[in-house]
Amino acid sequence: MKTILITGATGFLGSHLTEKLLNDGFKIIILKRSFSNTWRIKHILDRLTSYDVDKTPLDEIFKENQVDVIIHTATLYGRKKETISQIAEANFLFPLKILELTIKNNVRYFINTDTSLPKYLNYYSLSKSQFKEWLKFLSKDLTAVNIKLEHFYGEKDDPTKFITWLIDQFLKNTGEIKLTAGEQKRDFIYIEDVKEFYSILIKSLDKFDKGFYEYELGSGHAVKIKELVLKIKELTGNTKTYLNFGAIPYRGNEIMLSQADISKIKKDFSWEPKCSLEEGLKKTIDWYRRHSDEKSLQ
Repeated sequence: MKTILITGATGFLGSHLTEKLLNDGFKIIILKRSFSNTWRIKHILDRLTSYDVDKTPLDEIFKENQVDVIIHTATLYGRKKETISQIAEANFLFPLKILELTIKNNVRYFINTDTSLPKYLNYYSLSKSQFKEWLKFLSKDLTAVNIKLEHFYGEKDDPTKFITWLIDQFLKNTGEIKLTAGEQKRDFIYIEDVKEFYSILIKSLDKFDKGFYEYELGSGHAVKIKELVLKIKELTGNTKTYLNFGAIPYRGNEIMLSQADISKIKKDFSWEPKCSLEEGLKKTIDWYRRHSDEKSLQ
């Protein structure tokens, strides 16, 4: 039985992966902060080994455990006015410390959750790209798998994320939502499909030699933002909110198309997403209807 150490386990992606891999039969160790909100994983905390990184030196964690796989999901988007140095610390320096200890303690596998955003789009994407370069440089000493993840969504997501925010606005019957023209096309993948791929990847790691590997993870299809917004409005049954498309100008560096090429994943793992965008949105909306109290904990 492999022992997996997961960073960011209290976050949206990390919490879903933690529960999935725990149910798959792996021993799970999570890193969090003593003040982290654990509402997403409170029902499984007693089945995990947990360390508070603000109280326990990172090297002690590796001394006390024989770790087989690292899954790095912890991230800081910079949506809450964090400083540049805070973003760099979370997305570059912290995972670099984990990577250094991974190599020092002969942990074979390191899976990094990356972004599909261009390097110089913002502080977040730049810091993520800088860590990726170090991961690639040091991959001669381990098996490094970099996952370039498109826009993922689903139950228990962060309220600042676009789809979650839209659902909340529609369920509240907000009078008006100001948006761009919405011609940008994005690739949206449901969290259940993301979890399934990570699970398959973990179970396939023994097939990999040391080195750097990279996969694009998404649905493989892109949809216009305007179409997405209209679909969510329809699925929530909202008839009151006025959608003011074009009220907000595009950013100067606006990305007009982002779409994963999943041909490599299909070839190497015989994997492809099972959930359509409409089906995933329905499940997500239904969850938020039923769990308004849990959403408020975010």
